Amino acid sequence: MKLSKQLRIFLLHARSDEDTVFLLYRRLTKEGADAWLDREKIRPGQDWQYEIRKAIYSSDIVIACLSKQFNRQGGYRHEELRIAVEKANLLPEDEIFIIPARLESCDMPESLRRWQRVDLFEADGYKKLIGAIKEEIASP
Repeated sequence: MKLSKQLRIFLLHARSDEDTVFLLYRRLTKEGADAWLDREKIRPGQDWQYEIRKAIYSSDIVIACLSKQFNRQGGYRHEELRIAVEKANLLPEDEIFIIPARLESCDMPESLRRWQRVDLFEADGYKKLIGAIKEEIASP
């Protein structure tokens, strides 16, 4: 199921979910997406906060990978989420920019509740995610 257009996709996640999110990163890149994952894209010596902000603002889609750990732990991911929501608020309401993607059964952060989620832990979850991305590519 290859994407017809290369999209820039930012993967927002908790550090404790890094291995699971890396598998998602690999699947998306095989589909033809230009997925952005900090451990793959930030080089030693770069200002990581600047690079993350730049990546979010230049992304076509942000996939917020949610888990129980995402909600429990503090850290920079909440700032990343704030930046993504800020950009989403500047876009037309019918444009898909943030896709909440649950990695396991967990609560949704309040700031994401207005967007329909996808449950990647369900059998058809990844198919639904790719379907939403493909529909966004196809829309004018």
